[in-house]
Amino acid sequence: MLEVSQSASISRTYNSSDLGAFSHLTGEKVDGSVPEPLIAALFSYLLGVKLPGRGTNYLKQSLNFIKPAPLDQELTARVTITELRSEKHLVDLRTECLDANGEMICDGRALVLAKDVSNAFE
Repeated sequence: MLEVSQSASISRTYNSSDLGAFSHLTGEKVDGSVPEPLIAALFSYLLGVKLPGRGTNYLKQSLNFIKPAPLDQELTARVTITELRSEKHLVDLRTECLDANGEMICDGRALVLAKDVSNAFE
């Protein structure tokens, strides 16, 4: 059952090999910090696999990148439920990513449809 203030997180360290793979896939040169789409992907993972989980549909996301994410440093992405709108099967979440020192890399909001998540609103 989903509850307000429930959260999920994942930690990941990106290195120069990850940047090389990203550059190869996108055709874009990377400047030595973790590209923003790789950080955003951490939130996609959390929402689709952890909270709310399987069957979640992204409706909207906004991210505010505060500073570049350093390579070879553990980053921790977290999503936290801030509001449940059970009549519409909507879940509002806060998103945030912190570096190894606990400093904010980015923060934002996500809105997802959790209608397909069984027993989400019991």
